[in-house]
Amino acid sequence: MTLKLNPEAKAIYRAIREEIKRWLVLPGSSVFLDRFEPTSERDEILRRRDYFRKNLPKIRAELREQIAKVKPIKFRRDYLHDRILIVDESELERAQSLGLCEVSTGLEEAEGYQLVLSTVGYGIDVELTPSQIAPELYIMPLWENKETLEALAKIGELTGEGSVASEILRELNELGEVMGKRKLLDGLEELIAEKERELNEEIAEKLEKFSLTLSGKELLDFLGELKAGNYEAIFRHFGEVEGEIIDLINETENELSEMLGITVELFSREELYPVAVPPERVEMLREELDRELKVELYIRSREVLERIMPLLPKLKEELGRVYELDFLLAVKDFTEGFSFPELWKGGIAFINGRHLFIENPQPVSYAVGKTPDEFSVPGAGDIGGERVVILTGANSGGKTSLLELMTQITILFHMGLPVPAEKAWVEPLDELFFFRRKRSAYGAGAFETALRSFVRALKGSGRKLILIDEFEAITEPGAAVKIIGELLKIAHEKGFYVVIVSHLGEDLKKELPFARVDGIEAKGLDENLNLIVDRQPVFGKLGRSTPELIVESLARRKRGKEREIFERILRAFRQE
Repeated sequence: MTLKLNPEAKAIYRAIREEIKRWLVLPGSSVFLDRFEPTSERDEILRRRDYFRKNLPKIRAELREQIAKVKPIKFRRDYLHDRILIVDESELERAQSLGLCEVSTGLEEAEGYQLVLSTVGYGIDVELTPSQIAPELYIMPLWENKETLEALAKIGELTGEGSVASEILRELNELGEVMGKRKLLDGLEELIAEKERELNEEIAEKLEKFSLTLSGKELLDFLGELKAGNYEAIFRHFGEVEGEIIDLINETENELSEMLGITVELFSREELYPVAVPPERVEMLREELDRELKVELYIRSREVLERIMPLLPKLKEELGRVYELDFLLAVKDFTEGFSFPELWKGGIAFINGRHLFIENPQPVSYAVGKTPDEFSVPGAGDIGGERVVILTGANSGGKTSLLELMTQITILFHMGLPVPAEKAWVEPLDELFFFRRKRSAYGAGAFETALRSFVRALKGSGRKLILIDEFEAITEPGAAVKIIGELLKIAHEKGFYVVIVSHLGEDLKKELPFARVDGIEAKGLDENLNLIVDRQPVFGKLGRSTPELIVESLARRKRGKEREIFERILRAFRQE
């Protein structure tokens, strides 16, 4: 069962969740927080505590860098327009239901498709499975997410759990050649333009090195042909150079053929300078290369997929595990220096607890109900197992912060997480109520709303912790003593745990002999006339409020008539 929280307690729970989420690397990891919603079931708390105790020590900070590299790998059933599957009439409906490519029962419909697959003896024999019809739908996402696979392999090393990603990467390496050609295909126009430019530069260099000896008539004829733009005149006179240029063209085409894996014939042997490749030849080459690569990629992908297909379920588990590791790493960072509380029966106690959302907080030890023998703190001898506690003392002394800290520790305990304390003992509860003081809410309406909320908290039975911050702030002091007194009597009769912050401790103590009154006291003023407050409550001792010290501070700060008035008030305090 879920631990019941009132709105103020839920706000603290949400703040804890947001703080843990702040440490996450992957947004999807936050779903793990939902699995650790505060529970009131003792066995579930123990199970969660054992889970964190087992896993948190294994988590290493180096994981964060690798986790950040992990991206989802989605195997999509895209509709492939480059292929057609020829099947028997009896297989037609099932083949169409796969939704992978065009399907037909006759080969005559295959014209125009780059890849013809068949289960009846045509083309490449395949089975009616996505991995056989379109293995690229598995292989391409894996290839495009090689960084994720490399990160998974490294994570497997860091955790000692190993990873199938290493084996998948080794198999994918066999696709390196065909994938390299695909990359060249994507930049084919740029590649050919670059080769064309290099070739023209080499031909121009050859022409610059020509040395000619001609008769006067030959020279005039030669110059006339050049003037007319007939560069072939050079090659007619110089067949040897023409042969060298053709050799350069052949070398360039051979280089392209080797790079692309098909025979390339792009350049004209008629117009030798400047050489230029017509766009239609580039497009023809692109279509031929695309067709060849799709067939090659299909065959290679099918071979690789056959070997790695058994590994994909484990890969899916590892991808899910990364989100869990991210969550555990966030929890470990969030709970650095925390301790696992012990399950306790009879109350809540902690030693050197630290408020989660106060920078450099003073550690505080506190308890309500029974305490274990290990609860050894100054003044703890005055604790008698009281379930109802009235917390009194200095303004701005940390009373509200202490209630918040108790709420934080209680919620974290019921989540199964470590808590911000040196040691802690917590009884599993059914309900947690935290009533924060509403500073801007006064009047009959606010009083009625607050009173109804307190009464709802006292309804029913079960294990409850009720934390109340200055109820008397919204009503008259005389009425507050009567109302609070009766509410606390009911809580005591039902065995609930209650800590209430109040400046009416002395009056309430007379009404409630079963309650313990603790105090946080100001010790004086520092050199800057600020209050010196020890935020550690003194058990069993009424904490005096701070009016006298505030008056003293004002008396020492002011001058003239104002100072005289404050000094007179201060003397009245000291004459009591």
